[in-house]
Amino acid sequence: MFQAQYSSLHSRKRSVADRWPLIAVSCSLIAFLLASCATPVPTAEPTPLAAPAFETASPPGVQAATAAPLRFVLPSPDADPISGWRPPLYPVPWAVSSYDHFYFTRPNPASEVNWPLPDYRYGGVFFANVVHTGIDIEAKAGSPVVAAGPGTVVWAGGGFYTGNVNDATDPYGLAVSIRHDFGFQGRPLFTVYAHMSRVDVTVGQHVEAGEQLGRVGDTGKTTGPHLHFEVRLEHNTYHHTLNPELWLVPPQGWGVLAGNIIQLNDQPLQGFTVRVISEDTGRVREVRTYINEAIHPDPYYQENMALSDLPAGLYRVSFIYDGRDHRFWVEILPGQVTYFTYKMYGYLETVPPPTPALNFVPMTPTPTATRRP
Repeated sequence: MFQAQYSSLHSRKRSVADRWPLIAVSCSLIAFLLASCATPVPTAEPTPLAAPAFETASPPGVQAATAAPLRFVLPSPDADPISGWRPPLYPVPWAVSSYDHFYFTRPNPASEVNWPLPDYRYGGVFFANVVHTGIDIEAKAGSPVVAAGPGTVVWAGGGFYTGNVNDATDPYGLAVSIRHDFGFQGRPLFTVYAHMSRVDVTVGQHVEAGEQLGRVGDTGKTTGPHLHFEVRLEHNTYHHTLNPELWLVPPQGWGVLAGNIIQLNDQPLQGFTVRVISEDTGRVREVRTYINEAIHPDPYYQENMALSDLPAGLYRVSFIYDGRDHRFWVEILPGQVTYFTYKMYGYLETVPPPTPALNFVPMTPTPTATRRP
């Protein structure tokens, strides 16, 4: 009986084995026919992260027949980060509007603190009678100082304020100054880097943006290690500075606030603390209105206060004057300056000043979208 069952099973196994080549050929033929009938799928092209949607600006004095307004696809603003981490900067030069001029990158590497100290902004008074003509950036001693834009070194070493390289008491300490390869409205632009512990460049040397100029220190008139940074227009002197916060490119999705607070006699309000409060996060930032001596407002905005590095969103502006809490709201837009004029008591205008006649066309690079971690 077992022999008969074994013979029967063996016969069935041989029968299947005999038919296996035919089955394999049939399956291959079916797979080939299905593949032949399949619709080919085109190879996907990479999609750009963000693309500009604007027309190229016409040269000065030339009006295009079908000129269109500038339009940009800007990165979406993110929430204000809790830590010191910030989004990457917009590319430079950056100018969404024809009167903005974010021409410079930060004078510190992205891995370091590269934003102004709140209490040491442009236009304040320090050491009892010294008007601050730049911004101070908190940085560790020995950390790199880098060029904010391409240009030629016109000063490297001590004595920058007095002009005497052997003056050990010069308030700037060891300093570097660059005349840049570009200007503004036909006038040259200079940047200044002061209080350095070491200078790594020489006069006449050409440097590129991001190239190391030296190291952070505390030389000159200072209370500790930091970088003092200035922007100067037309003449490389103490009396020709402008607020660097209107020239340093902001982080992507962030903007800058510039304002003019005016008294009833039409004179700017000087030396008053202004609170700028985010309606989204409740974070409070403070800035003081300019002291007039040795201070120059922007040629277009004519501001008497400026505050950079604000994540886009709605903000309440508040200050105490004559025993009254003056307050109003402004919206910060990404990648540009939000401007306001406030006159005592209660007159508010957020429309920018009339566009002046320009003799230049700012460059408008392509923005890039960046994902937050």
